Amino acid sequence: MRHSTVWYPFTQHALEPPMRRIVGTEGAYLVDEDGASILDAISSWWVITHGHRHPVVMEAIRKATETYDQIIFAEYTHAPAEELARGLIEIAPPGLAHVFYSDSGSTAVEVALKMALGFFHNGGHPRNRICVLEHGYHGDTIGTMSTGERGVFNAAYAPLLFSVDRLPFPDPGREQATLDAFETACASGEVAALLIEPLLLGAGGMKTYPASVLSELKRIAERHSSLLIADEVMTGWGRTGSLFACEQASITPDILCTSKGMTGGVLPLAATLCTGQIFEAHLSPDRRKTFFHSSSYTANPIACAAALANLAVWKGEPVRERIEVLTERQRQQIARFAEDLRFVNVRQRGTIAALDLKVPAGGYLAEVGPRLKAFFRERGLLIRPLGNVIYLMPPYCITEDDLQRAYDAIDEAASLFGAGRL
Repeated sequence: MRHSTVWYPFTQHALEPPMRRIVGTEGAYLVDEDGASILDAISSWWVITHGHRHPVVMEAIRKATETYDQIIFAEYTHAPAEELARGLIEIAPPGLAHVFYSDSGSTAVEVALKMALGFFHNGGHPRNRICVLEHGYHGDTIGTMSTGERGVFNAAYAPLLFSVDRLPFPDPGREQATLDAFETACASGEVAALLIEPLLLGAGGMKTYPASVLSELKRIAERHSSLLIADEVMTGWGRTGSLFACEQASITPDILCTSKGMTGGVLPLAATLCTGQIFEAHLSPDRRKTFFHSSSYTANPIACAAALANLAVWKGEPVRERIEVLTERQRQQIARFAEDLRFVNVRQRGTIAALDLKVPAGGYLAEVGPRLKAFFRERGLLIRPLGNVIYLMPPYCITEDDLQRAYDAIDEAASLFGAGRL
C-alpha cells in the first residue's frame, strides 16, 4: 500500500481506502493509474463545464505561459485581466459594472460581504446584519462558514463564526414564510445584504426553489435599500440552464460571485462583480475608504487567459445548444424515478438532477453515503452523493449513452441500498 503525506479534503482517512491516482483526463472522463476510465458525472466538484482539457482553453494557457507568470495586481495591470473584465461585464446581468478578482468561490463571497459592509460604512450609515437562506453553503473560510448552515461542517469552529439572520427555505407551500421573514428583517433598517444561492442550493442538498421567490426577494431588498448578493459560484456558467441563474428571475444582483466554471474548470480563478454604486462608495481621496482586500494571486494572468478562452468557447461554439440537449436528456432520464417509492424529492434544474434515496436516516452523514460512493466507484463512475442525496452534474460534453449508464447505476444502487420498494 502506497503511503501518502497528503491530507485530502472532506476525507476521513481512518475510513477511506487509499486514493487512486489519476494520470490523465479527456472529455467527460478521468483515467486512473491502472488505465481504467472513470466517467466524471459531477464535473470534478462542479468545475468542469465543457469537458476536461478543452483544446481552446488548453492552447490559451500554453500561449500565456510564453509571456506571463504572476504579476502583482495592486501595482500593475495586464491585458488578460482587462479583457476578461470587459467580457464578464458584457455577459453578466445588466447593471453590473466592476470586477474584483480573487482565486476561489469562498474568497469571492468573502469579497462580496466586505463590499456590502464597506458600502454602508463608507456612506456614513453602517449596517452589519447579513441575511442568508436556510441550508445554504458559501464556502469554508471563516466568513463563508458563518453564512452557511451550521452543523457538522463547522461545529468545531463555532467560537470564530459571526451571527447571521437565517430565512426559512422556501419549500413548496412555504414560499411566503421566506418572503415575510426577509421583510421583517429588512424593516429593522440594519440589513446590509441578503446572500443567496440563486434557484438551487448546492452542498446544502441540491434543493431548488422558484425564480419567482428570487425576484420577490430582490424587490424586498430594493424597498429597504438592502443589497442582494448572488452566489453564482456553482449555479453560473450554464448549470441551471441559463448562463447565470439570476437571468431566470429577471434580476440583476447588486453583487455577483463567480468561480468554478469561469475558466472552464481548468484553473482556479474567481470574480466578484458589483454595481457602479458600490464601487463609487469606495472611491474617495480619503484613503481610509479604500477597499482593503487582496490575495497574492489576484488576477493571475494565466488563469485570466484560460477564462478568456472560456468566453471564446461560449461565443464560438454551440454551448447553449449543448446545455439544452443535456437538460432534456436529464429530464428524460430522471423521469423514470418520478413515482419510484425508493426515492423522494426527485428534481431537476437545468443540467443538474438530484433525488433523495429513501433510507432510515438521511442527511450528510447518512451511513448509506460512503456505501453509495464505493458502489459507483466500482462501476467506473465518479458520483459523490451528499449523504443520501444522489445528484448528477456532468460536463456538457457527456454522451447520451454515458448519461444512461449513470442512471442505470443509480437504479441498481437504489435496489441494493434503499429502504423503499417499487
